Amino acid sequence: MPKSSPFTGQSTLLRRLLIGLGVLVVVALLAGLTARLAGGGHRTPSAANSPSSPSASSTSTASPHGPSPTPSVGAIPGVSVVAAPPHTSDPIAYAKAFATALWSYDTRTATQPQQLAGLRGWLTDETKYADPDALAAQLPDPTLWSRMRDNGQHAVGEAAEAHLPATWQQAIGKDPTQLTVAYIYAVTVTGKQTVSWLDGGRGAEDRAITLAVQCRPGRDCALASIATTVYP
Repeated sequence: MPKSSPFTGQSTLLRRLLIGLGVLVVVALLAGLTARLAGGGHRTPSAANSPSSPSASSTSTASPHGPSPTPSVGAIPGVSVVAAPPHTSDPIAYAKAFATALWSYDTRTATQPQQLAGLRGWLTDETKYADPDALAAQLPDPTLWSRMRDNGQHAVGEAAEAHLPATWQQAIGKDPTQLTVAYIYAVTVTGKQTVSWLDGGRGAEDRAITLAVQCRPGRDCALASIATTVYP
């Protein structure tokens, strides 16, 4: 079964997520996992948080299709330009869809506020569980976004695999009732992001992220939070 993210001062994800949750049983569960989670994770930059650029991409190659379109004037800030969340009760499927949306963007046609507004549409409507700050931290700030736009930067994300971290499955296996308070699952997604920019530049980078996904019975899943550490 599913797993959660890190709590306490040692694990920022759980700290954010569980401060919002305020669920003592979950805190107790996480307390037992803190040592392992704190030492077992590894940081992996988010695609949106560490966007590629002509000078930073890992595998630059010239595009055989010629230069990208000239950057256009931004649309109205706040308008959603991100794919809508899927109607699913499967945390794995939901996490893969969100990661794909997060790792995909087009600075030529979207402003930073638009992109953020679209991603916020994936958050749970249960405000005590939603962590909009963790989501916002995944995007470049408006100034950096503008610079990316000057380069006509755009990206396509691909989520190749997703799973529930082993430590969460083990903990919930010992006490399944821990899951029935907020129904929040931790899901680690791995995949690839292909970034393109003006003058035919292109590069691809591997991506990984651990998400806290809420899937209450009888309801579609929704995003709760995003870990600062990727958990295997």
